[in-house]
Amino acid sequence: MSNSMDDVAKHSQLLFVIGSNTTEQHPVFGARLRQAVLRGAKLIVADPRRIDLTEYATLHLRQRPGTDIALLNGLMHIILENNWEDRAFIAERCENYDEFKATIAQYPPEKVSEITGIPLEKLHAAAQMMGTLKPMAVIWAMGITQHIVGVRNVMTLANVQMLLGNMGKPGGGVNPLRGQNNVQGACDMGGLPNTYPAYQPVTNPEVAARFKTAWGSVPAPKVGLTVTEMMPGLLDGRTHALYIMAEDPIMSDPDTTHIRHCMEAADFIVLQEIFPTETSVYADVLLPGVTFAEKDGTITNTERRVQLVRKAIEPLGEARQDWQITAEIAKRLLALGGEVLEGSHTGWDYNHPSEIMTEINAVTPSYAGITYQRLERGDRLQWPVPNLEHPGTPILHTKGFARGLGRFMPIDHIPPAERPDDDYPFVLSTGRVLYHWHGGEMTRRAESLMSLYSQALIEVNPQDAEKMDLQVGADVRVTSRRGVIQAKAWVTERVPPGMVYANFHFPEASANQLTLAVLDPVSKIPEYKVCAVRVEAVGV
Repeated sequence: MSNSMDDVAKHSQLLFVIGSNTTEQHPVFGARLRQAVLRGAKLIVADPRRIDLTEYATLHLRQRPGTDIALLNGLMHIILENNWEDRAFIAERCENYDEFKATIAQYPPEKVSEITGIPLEKLHAAAQMMGTLKPMAVIWAMGITQHIVGVRNVMTLANVQMLLGNMGKPGGGVNPLRGQNNVQGACDMGGLPNTYPAYQPVTNPEVAARFKTAWGSVPAPKVGLTVTEMMPGLLDGRTHALYIMAEDPIMSDPDTTHIRHCMEAADFIVLQEIFPTETSVYADVLLPGVTFAEKDGTITNTERRVQLVRKAIEPLGEARQDWQITAEIAKRLLALGGEVLEGSHTGWDYNHPSEIMTEINAVTPSYAGITYQRLERGDRLQWPVPNLEHPGTPILHTKGFARGLGRFMPIDHIPPAERPDDDYPFVLSTGRVLYHWHGGEMTRRAESLMSLYSQALIEVNPQDAEKMDLQVGADVRVTSRRGVIQAKAWVTERVPPGMVYANFHFPEASANQLTLAVLDPVSKIPEYKVCAVRVEAVGV
């Protein structure tokens, strides 16, 4: 997030939520958004589904799945037509404006209404609110990123906020909500195939030289593979082994049948986990990690705030701290000598996570001033924190962008990779529900949660249910070109006609048996949010 959650909740005059079921997937922040509306902020929700948050919205834009760029370009077309853009901000802080405008000119409201299915009056109403109510905060999640145009979607949202001058200001900004509790921290620490910690490129010789000085040696200066590239690599020989920590690919990766084939082909798999998962069936070695209550360390949340985690109980059984397991394996690999030494970090003798943080301070510029001492005394630190005296950065881009001028990107609408046809006439979108989390390995073990949501449910619009003679609570079969699942139908107006929605919490009817593994060309994220399916009532 470029702004903090407190800032958005307190200072935004308009909240634009797109591709985020915030109250169900980020319920703490979702509650803050509801409070913001109650204090007087206006809310626009853009989502094909009638999610709970729409009850608080001034306006609900129900675009067809996979048409976000067309929608946003159309709104910017109306904004420019009415001179609601922030000309001073654009002139002072941005570049490539004319090329961007030429693209936006190709998205008049009539064309956008036809692409998105949103009535013209709603497009004009939304654009007027965005153009006249400032500051506006844009908030999104995986409903924006999990598309073949996920990166382009994000760039288009940045275009919106630069056009309106909402960047670097209280109550504004671009605010992606991270899908899990420490995804931000993992990325910050170099958990990406193309960066060292703090997003320093692995291909930059100066960066590599600094890490060689700190670590003794560094890997070859080339970009590695993403998870979605590693998995198919198991079938063609590019990948031979996997070390999986706290991830369940059988449940969370697209096209489950294909993933099972990939895992079966692996020469060796190590799984470091807290429970046996669907993936554990394929593991050659199981390493028992620890839960949040058994560990010390830090997490970095969605607003870039670093928070201490303090151990409440000692690890159970033979479980060990995750960093201890990783360090011990590294030391044993170093002891083997030979080729393993190339690119290896030689300093693995840590006694406490605070010592790891000291190393982070030394090699990660945005974390340089985030020490255990400051965190323990309660300092609220959002990176970048470049030194020990720096108070942290609640709002990014207040004086300029990291690259200098903000660059407007001319971006055209690209349809989803797979669209409905005669054989598969419905659109399936996937996600999570309030009561369960991701692959469900923890939440399906909680009796209270299972009593509230005990099985997979597939959301079906009443009009479609009537055509199929599908009764409430009856079984429904959903088939894609990759697989089939059967589960109970939830007949509801939450989904529009022609669309169904399923979750991936239950292995016997996981939506990811249906999804396709086509990827965004830049981020390599799969298009979980749109695929074509056939829907049939069972036994009718």
